[in-house]
Amino acid sequence: MPTLDARTRETWLFWIVALLVLGAGLGLRDPWPADEPRFALVAKQMVESGNWLFPHRGSELYSDKPPMLMWLQAAFHTVFGNWRVAFLLPSLLAALGTLWCVQDLGRRLWTRRVGLYAAWALLFAFQFTWQAKKAQIDPLVTFFITLANYGLLRHLLLGPDWRWWTLGWFAAGLGTITKGVGAIALLMLLPAVLASWRGWPRVRVHVRDPRFWLGPLAFLAAVSAWLLPVVAVALSKDLPEYRAYLDDILFRQTAKRYSQSWDHHQPPWYHLGVMLTMWIPPALALPWALPAWWRRLRRRDARYLLPLAWWALVVVFFSIPAGKRDVYVMPALPMMCLALAPLLPGLLRRRWARALLLALAAALALLFLAGGLVLLGGSGSLALRLELQRGLDPAGIRAGGWMLLAIGTWGLGCVLAFRRRTAAALFGTLAGLWVAFGLVGHQVLNDASSARGVMTDAGRRIGPEAELGLVAWKEQNLLMADRAVAEFGFQVPWDEQLRRAVAWQAQVPGRWLLVREQALEACIDRQRIELAGISNRRRWWLVPPGAVAGECVATGEERARAEAVQEHDTD
Repeated sequence: MPTLDARTRETWLFWIVALLVLGAGLGLRDPWPADEPRFALVAKQMVESGNWLFPHRGSELYSDKPPMLMWLQAAFHTVFGNWRVAFLLPSLLAALGTLWCVQDLGRRLWTRRVGLYAAWALLFAFQFTWQAKKAQIDPLVTFFITLANYGLLRHLLLGPDWRWWTLGWFAAGLGTITKGVGAIALLMLLPAVLASWRGWPRVRVHVRDPRFWLGPLAFLAAVSAWLLPVVAVALSKDLPEYRAYLDDILFRQTAKRYSQSWDHHQPPWYHLGVMLTMWIPPALALPWALPAWWRRLRRRDARYLLPLAWWALVVVFFSIPAGKRDVYVMPALPMMCLALAPLLPGLLRRRWARALLLALAAALALLFLAGGLVLLGGSGSLALRLELQRGLDPAGIRAGGWMLLAIGTWGLGCVLAFRRRTAAALFGTLAGLWVAFGLVGHQVLNDASSARGVMTDAGRRIGPEAELGLVAWKEQNLLMADRAVAEFGFQVPWDEQLRRAVAWQAQVPGRWLLVREQALEACIDRQRIELAGISNRRRWWLVPPGAVAGECVATGEERARAEAVQEHDTD
């Protein structure tokens, strides 16, 4: 019977671990804020309404992001019929695809082992793993940008290869209709043109070949797959809301958001801090990698120039606007791991590097052991915060404590078992963390984090036949409702939502309202309302029939308080 050679075993080991780490917990939780309930709700309404071209959030058009992620979620639900699987599956597949691009590119540019080093480094970079287990747009746009980089580098460094050149541009187009910044993949051409002009070996742009224009045409084709139908329908329908949708998503949410950021203001150096902290553990090697990269650049090695220069351009691009978020620079992480991978075998042979990795693994293990013991003790600020802010009951807190204790114990076991192979000790500890969090943490936190607990309890209290209206609602409330509910706009001011809701409630006997605490006004009798529960640090109240006295007119203080909360309510 044939046996697997060492190389095949190493490759299989990586992909098995990657699937366990990234896939653990799939199907065990509902969408959690921020963003996940919003996208899942939009996808759900696509399936229910049949309108996949103009996304809706409740009764309003949703124009913050292009619909690519929501299309995939809706498509996967059509195939599998399960939203708990469908909403996370695009991120899982995108993360695996990103890992494949990095691993295969490292293999082709250097060696098979370098490709695996790059993939291992990327898999356990904290930001990558954390985002890959969430249903946000960033894992998907990172995949399309990395696929675009893969195609461009296959052509520029290993070509000419016009098929990969065309696919790279097409992937950049798909990234653009996933999130407007997807076109940043094409910044790879700037260092390539410079290197080709300066006569660097291995790199050629082939601008004079007519096939060069296959790339830009592929980009336009990908963008047009979404843009042409939505523009055609918006113009033909001649509806003001469709025109407003078009204006918002094409101009306000792209160019204007970049040039005149209205939220998440951070200093120009913000992304440097993100990379030094959220890209750990591979970022730990940067102080020693920087001089090594400089030496290779002086030798005119374009395999380093192109990914490193592109990384720098991406950081500069996202550092210019005032608005910044940590996920903006995540698409640069795969190229950093790719350029770092050839240096890792030499770095890991140094005593200080092995000691650093072992110390980090031990520190993580001890941290989780301490956290588990604190939660199992049942007292202290951590347990109190989980109860008051997250709405966890004592059983959930104990389950979380046992989970942390198990992670810490596993981590110590990895440190002792692999003390001579310190990278394995650290990666084993991190693998245990992500698998345990997926299998146990998802279920422990789900009811409170997803609003399922609040909505289920509210439905039970009012009975199966009662009608329910939502005021100051979040996407997870509408998504997790056990019945068709009434809502009175999402971006509508809360005092206006409450006024509409009270009028709706008065029309038919037996109607209830679910109101966020900050939207309650003096017209509501506080003695008659019931606390529905706590979800995502928010308190929700059930307002029964007859609990409203007189007309609801917000005072200046009530309106100012609600407006302040609504303006800064990002999840």
